[in-house]
Amino acid sequence: MRKPTQAHLAGTAALFLLAAAIPATTVAVLPSEADALLAWKASLIDAAALSSWTRATPVCDWHRVHCDNKSAVVELRLYRLGLSGGLDTLDTVAFPALAYLDLSINHLGGAIPASISRLRSLESLDLSNNGFNGSIPPQLGDMPNLLSLRLDNNSLVGAIPRQLCSLFSMKYLHMSNNQLSGGLQNCLCNLQNLLVIHLRNNRLTGELPDCWWNLQSMNLSNNSFSGEIPAAKANHNCSLFTLYLARNAFVGDVPLLLGCTWLVALDISSNRFNSSIPPQLNDMRGLNDLRLHNNNLVGNIPHQLCRLISITVLDLSNNRLTGDLPDCWCNFQVLLFMDLSNNRLTGKLPDCWWSLEALLFMDLSNNYFSSKIPAPVANHNCSLRSLYLINLSRNHLSCRIPQGIGSLSFLEILDLSSNQLFGNIPQSITRLSGLNTLNVSNNLLSGKIPTGNQIQTLTDPSIYSNNSGLCGFPLNISCTNTSLAPDERNGEQEDHWMYYCVIAGIVSGLWLWFGMLFTVKSWRCGFLSFVDGMQCKIMKKL
Repeated sequence: MRKPTQAHLAGTAALFLLAAAIPATTVAVLPSEADALLAWKASLIDAAALSSWTRATPVCDWHRVHCDNKSAVVELRLYRLGLSGGLDTLDTVAFPALAYLDLSINHLGGAIPASISRLRSLESLDLSNNGFNGSIPPQLGDMPNLLSLRLDNNSLVGAIPRQLCSLFSMKYLHMSNNQLSGGLQNCLCNLQNLLVIHLRNNRLTGELPDCWWNLQSMNLSNNSFSGEIPAAKANHNCSLFTLYLARNAFVGDVPLLLGCTWLVALDISSNRFNSSIPPQLNDMRGLNDLRLHNNNLVGNIPHQLCRLISITVLDLSNNRLTGDLPDCWCNFQVLLFMDLSNNRLTGKLPDCWWSLEALLFMDLSNNYFSSKIPAPVANHNCSLRSLYLINLSRNHLSCRIPQGIGSLSFLEILDLSSNQLFGNIPQSITRLSGLNTLNVSNNLLSGKIPTGNQIQTLTDPSIYSNNSGLCGFPLNISCTNTSLAPDERNGEQEDHWMYYCVIAGIVSGLWLWFGMLFTVKSWRCGFLSFVDGMQCKIMKKL
């Protein structure tokens, strides 16, 4: 009986020793949050902004550290603090409750450690605007609660890991401005909660997944994506608000965005689309930014676009568009930026263009517009008055420069070169106090170049070149009567006739007075008596 009793006691003692050893080991493996943060701070090259991180102060009172009601660290908002160093020494195991980690806009670098995936409670990770390099750790796919991942503006390389497709809670994915390569994983369509994906300015290739319209915002600009864009189906609930696919290699038709009625911004510029502009774009009544420039688009500008009354930016430049501008063009009452340059558009400029009150930038250069430049209607509230740029160069405009050009008070840039403009440059142009760029070369203008105010500072003679009738500063051509424009010569002749009339009136008045003086006896006697009286007074004084 003694042996079993001793064995039983020995076993019991061993169990007590094991139980005592387990918590001691656990404490050693799980350092405190304060210890982990202080160890990481010590590894940083520049941590002056973290001077409040000391053992003398509770961790929950440290700068940019936020705790829950149990004194567990749940947020580290360490953005824009000038921190330099890496993340290798940050013991992520010490933060089981951390939900928000923001280290953006610092000078952190090196590789993103795989250990960051141990932050199992993390919902938002922001490492943007730093100098992280290397590839994206596939272990980031092991963070089940992650809603937002921002890695943009770093130097990351390689492919987007397929493991990220397991982040089923993900809503916001930002990886723009890196050097990522490869294609988009089709499994991204499994992320039913994904709202925003921004991957612009990388080296990504391949085609778009069929689920691209499930998002609210997609920006894939400045990559090397190719192929045709899958059309959104009419019976599909398109959620897109903004779609940016500029500067890629997409081909085929401009995508039919059927059902995307909430779209406010569409930029598919600088691709290889070669279709016409789909009239269905008019269904997006809230569209305010439309950029289709630098493609191979053909055909007319659809009159249905006039229904986009909320449009503020319209850029259709550098295509092969033809035909006249629609009659309803002046419906764009909130339009700020309009560029139709480098197309094959014809016809006349709309008479109502002076009523585009909000317009700041207008470039219609290098087309086939003809006829005249519409002049403002008398007693009409202009405007175009807010314009700071007008470019009508390289068209077939044959007319005078409107006299009302001086009413465009904010105009800074005016290019009317390479047309068939004739007549004089209106004197009102001297009222443009902000004008810093002018080009009226290669026209048929004549007469004296206006002087005074801001235009006097534009001293480059080339801006007036190839106008055989222009004279005066800054050209080295003096003005004579024969070099003036007909309207200027007429004005000068009118001035001369006015002088002649005044002189003739004075002479005629004098002769009439003297004639009456010597023919009317009573006037003659009175005048002679006045002269005799003045003579007597003078003699007396002498």
